Amino acid sequence: MLKAVILIGGPQKGTRFRPLSFEVPKPLFPVAGVPMLQHHIEACAKVPNLKEILLIGFYQPNEELNRFLFNAQQEFKISIRYLQEYVALGTGGGIYHFRDQIVAGSPEAFFVLNADVCSAFPLAEMLNFQKEHGEPNSFVILGTTANRKQSLNYGCIVEKEDTNEVLHYVEKPSTFVSDIINCGIYLFNPEIFQHIGTVFQKNQQDMLLEDSINGWHRAEAIGLEQDVFTNLAGQGKLYVYKTSSFWSQIKSAGSAIYASRLYLNQYHTTHSERLATNTERGPRISGNVYIHPTANIDPTATLGPNVSIGTGVTIGAGVRVRESIILHGANLQDHCCVLNSIVGWESVIGKWARVEGTPSDPNPNDPFAKIDSETLFRDGQLTPSITILGCNVTIPSEVIILNSIVLPHKDLNRSFKNQIIL
Repeated sequence: MLKAVILIGGPQKGTRFRPLSFEVPKPLFPVAGVPMLQHHIEACAKVPNLKEILLIGFYQPNEELNRFLFNAQQEFKISIRYLQEYVALGTGGGIYHFRDQIVAGSPEAFFVLNADVCSAFPLAEMLNFQKEHGEPNSFVILGTTANRKQSLNYGCIVEKEDTNEVLHYVEKPSTFVSDIINCGIYLFNPEIFQHIGTVFQKNQQDMLLEDSINGWHRAEAIGLEQDVFTNLAGQGKLYVYKTSSFWSQIKSAGSAIYASRLYLNQYHTTHSERLATNTERGPRISGNVYIHPTANIDPTATLGPNVSIGTGVTIGAGVRVRESIILHGANLQDHCCVLNSIVGWESVIGKWARVEGTPSDPNPNDPFAKIDSETLFRDGQLTPSITILGCNVTIPSEVIILNSIVLPHKDLNRSFKNQIIL
């Protein structure tokens, strides 16, 4: 019997995802038409003999999260439960805190997936790899290849080439270590808790030397990557399975559009029914496009490539949308143009208005390039990126918005570029 654990973080995480995470927990943000978490759950549900999925995080349970969990259980016919941390415990501390829940039923192994990654999730392949390459009680990291410069932003893995054993692991090194990086997807067995427990006991001993009211919290805050993998490397316990399929982090809003493109492309083999096609009475579709059945779209509109249209969206005559995510209830009025943008819930874009951002795609000439998770500001100025309209934003007719973040505002009667408009 197998289980899966998905680490969903909490509200103080994902600050680079604002203002979108103000309205919905980041793991429930729609990517390629479905909540980000659903892609993980779909992949887990396909693994034979996987009986339960546990979500671990420190979001307060709310109606939206509860509804998502209920619907997912109904759709995928699998037990899905949310376990709430009392404080942020890190990637290792969270699973250690709930270890009794994870080992209940005596699973022989369990997956751990970070919620903020986009992947083909080769879980069955990781299982087969573990059986062929590792000892019965070995652990597997999913890895991929990055270029030398970008590898410094990830956990780096030095492997033994003939066995794929992890000989050395460094989290975000200051100098080049390896071009094999950690994808944030793991296959463990219950023995991992012995190794995490060793770190916890050491943290407790360190806390005894300090008079700190937060000592217990700090003892339980454990990172798998920094605290566990670095110690396991070279002991014959840790292996890396390198995937050649797509993978990306989803740290910023710009990376959500890139992730949407990757998932939409995957739909050709996994969910062709989710891709819109050209019909006699429908809009013109160019490339991969998802349209929710409740959307109302004028047949003279042109959508794509890489467009996702949410529930209850209205799109008028002559509208052009490309490389964008249009969220629930948005209204794109006649002849407006939306490029490289996320249009927030219930927002309105007036006639002939133009909303455009700058794509933050990886270098297309480098097969190992990853998307850069840019900071919001660089050299005192807003970093050019996609344009984001928050919830209930109205863009008047004929206004141009470029590379900006826009929240509800009383006076948007002129055009803006490279600004945050509050």
